[in-house]
Amino acid sequence: SSFLTESAEDARQLFAGEADGYTYSRFTNPAVNAFEERLAALEGGERCQATASGMAAIHAVLFTHLSAGDHVVASRSLFGATYTMLATLLPRFGIEVSFVEPADLSAWQSAVRSNTRLFFLETPSNPQTELTDIAAVAGIAHAAGALLVVDNCFCSPALQTPLALGADLVVHSGTKYIDGQGRVLGGAVVGSDKLIEPVYLYVRTTGPTLSAFNAWVLLSGLETLFVRMERHCTSALKLATWLEQLPQVRQVRYPGLPSHPQFELARRQQRAGGAVIAFELDGGREAAWKVVDAISMISRTGNFGDVKSTLTHPATTTHGRLAPEVREAAGITEGLLRLSVGLEHPDDIQADLLRGLA
Repeated sequence: SSFLTESAEDARQLFAGEADGYTYSRFTNPAVNAFEERLAALEGGERCQATASGMAAIHAVLFTHLSAGDHVVASRSLFGATYTMLATLLPRFGIEVSFVEPADLSAWQSAVRSNTRLFFLETPSNPQTELTDIAAVAGIAHAAGALLVVDNCFCSPALQTPLALGADLVVHSGTKYIDGQGRVLGGAVVGSDKLIEPVYLYVRTTGPTLSAFNAWVLLSGLETLFVRMERHCTSALKLATWLEQLPQVRQVRYPGLPSHPQFELARRQQRAGGAVIAFELDGGREAAWKVVDAISMISRTGNFGDVKSTLTHPATTTHGRLAPEVREAAGITEGLLRLSVGLEHPDDIQADLLRGLA
């Protein structure tokens, strides 16, 4: 947790920031630093700040780069906790938030005010896999003098590097594809040294730091990230194609399918379609819960990005605390299921889904 110093002067220099080294793990740690350097390199950023969770990373960014009186433009299609933070927590501190349709560039432009300081989006979105044109929104944000923050959890740097497309900061839940096995919590923010330094000071002061052990686990996860993502994506495309052919499936949303509304954007912006499939069943909640209750190999959990396939009913889990009208606006219906495709053989995943789809 803490580190020895050679002398009183050595300690003074370290705590004053005049010398490089380690003093206390809330400030920084060798294992955490190694993880940060690796992830920054993969995202193409100058610097990374690790945090205790993905939500801690988002919180640190928002409360570092926003002040009372500022305005945020955010995608309407977001992870439930992210939406709640933007919609309920920020206004308590005098920060206004406008939500827009993620694919409607005119909506992003129209939402800009004189006090707009930050744009926030996730692409693909959780759970509907809606895409946002990062480069286009970056242009709108920068013309307004605002920062663009992109949640890159669904893709990971193996499939998408938002900084190269104009984003200013990228946030991650390391618990997802970075770890890859659902073992630990962790988060990260990547960007320029200028933008990360105040985030570091905020995290150092408020305490949501990543543990050394979790950093070591996440670092080991990065070593297999690209190999895992290749298998994830190949299997997901096969399963999405199969689901699209089933009569009881009303709609399949997967960026790798030509039927996805933003298929061409996915081809430009991502290296593959990803590993998450959203599909809607006829029959609403009853039909969806039947599938969730019938599976035996696939894991029932709200997490995604695991080597094990996972299935969840977003309307009653990850987005269950949102108001019904908010879920409806985001396209999260009672019949919607989110499948995170793991590394099992796709035929086995298909057979397990058929338990509840037959």
